[in-house]
Amino acid sequence: MRKYSWLLMLFGFSAMAQTPLDDFFYSNQKIFVVVFVLLVIFIGIAAYLFRLDKKITQLEKDQK
Repeated sequence: MRKYSWLLMLFGFSAMAQTPLDDFFYSNQKIFVVVFVLLVIFIGIAAYLFRLDKKITQLEKDQK
């Protein structure tokens, strides 16, 4: 039963997937705004991590 628990969880999430809020976003084309905001957040986090990695690499080089 334990190895099938992830399958039951997946079906549980899919049953909750279509909510009235989803219908509202799709009907008013607001889903594109949500996707755009999430994309901007993701790009911002990725850029921050990339810049932080470059700074840490430079500090490691300076330490040697």
